[in-house]
Amino acid sequence: MIGPRIEEAARRLGEAPAYLYDLPALDEHAASVRAALDGVELYYAVKANPDPELLRVLAGHVDGFEVSSGGEHAHVAALFPGKPLALGGPGKTDAELRLPCHRLHVESPNELRRLLATGREADVLLRVNPDLPVEGAALTMSGPFGMDEAGVAECLPLFGRRVRLRGLHSHLASGLDAPALLALARRLLDGEHAEVNLGGGMAVSYAAPRERFDWAEYGRGLAALNRGGRTLRVEPGRSLTAYCGYYVTRVVDVKRVRGKAYAVLLGGTHHLRTPVTKGHDQPFGVLPTGSGPGLDGEPVTLVGQLCTPKDVFARDVVTSARVGDTVVFAMAGAYAWNISHHDFLMHAKPAFHYLRL
Repeated sequence: MIGPRIEEAARRLGEAPAYLYDLPALDEHAASVRAALDGVELYYAVKANPDPELLRVLAGHVDGFEVSSGGEHAHVAALFPGKPLALGGPGKTDAELRLPCHRLHVESPNELRRLLATGREADVLLRVNPDLPVEGAALTMSGPFGMDEAGVAECLPLFGRRVRLRGLHSHLASGLDAPALLALARRLLDGEHAEVNLGGGMAVSYAAPRERFDWAEYGRGLAALNRGGRTLRVEPGRSLTAYCGYYVTRVVDVKRVRGKAYAVLLGGTHHLRTPVTKGHDQPFGVLPTGSGPGLDGEPVTLVGQLCTPKDVFARDVVTSARVGDTVVFAMAGAYAWNISHHDFLMHAKPAFHYLRL
């Protein structure tokens, strides 16, 4: 899980906590995804990780970027002028509805009316939320996301020469394997729409880090489902960048409380919120760089420096750890630093390092 290149880089860092991004690994992974999706447009969902260095690698493999706010739009447009952007997300402001983009994902009839009131030209995908069963999903995108059949019917008469309907957008769930996503795609493509954006949702397993979403099967399945002339697009986020990121920190204390062993680490979930938001143990490796008191081969709970019992990276994982040891958390390349509550307790922010191409 923590390969020799990452281990060597982590030992050399000299400062912790720090994020370490493996750009060659990201480049290789993105290239393989691009090759598997022959004939399908590939956009990256910037919300997963907007780090400019990662975006520069991805820009060579993706057809465009999906952004979900004015801030993301400005960030990506400044990095890649002229690169196609799809603007999505609920609750768009009037200012966001005026932003230039390749496709605008409309979430409701009222949002479409507000778009029309701006007087701008726009190519629109209606975000639909059909009543389809989704089994095995880590997260279902229901409620405020998109619209049902009645909302779509209300939108259809409103389109004209300036605001044009190009097709549908649907991101129904996250954490699905290729067969499950293809089953949904089969239902969503049962129509005559010229363009369909199938969203993301590709499974990423933190419990089994070596397992990867089967992009080859997904690409073959989409090719079989597609009809001539229709544009298909997907918008993965986590499944593109999760594997290239590592959070490197050190053990600052070990202790037992009522018989339970704890390793207290520098930093915390204010840097890496993923295990709290997903409710899992973040995969990790321990590098024996310390010489202080230790815990040897027993169930250990790894916690951070925050004044809350929720500041937990992993619970009761059998490991050894000494004060001064380096701990490397894997799969920290998506929904990690960028969704964390950085300023809680005002601890120092992590450093950022990159293995270069």
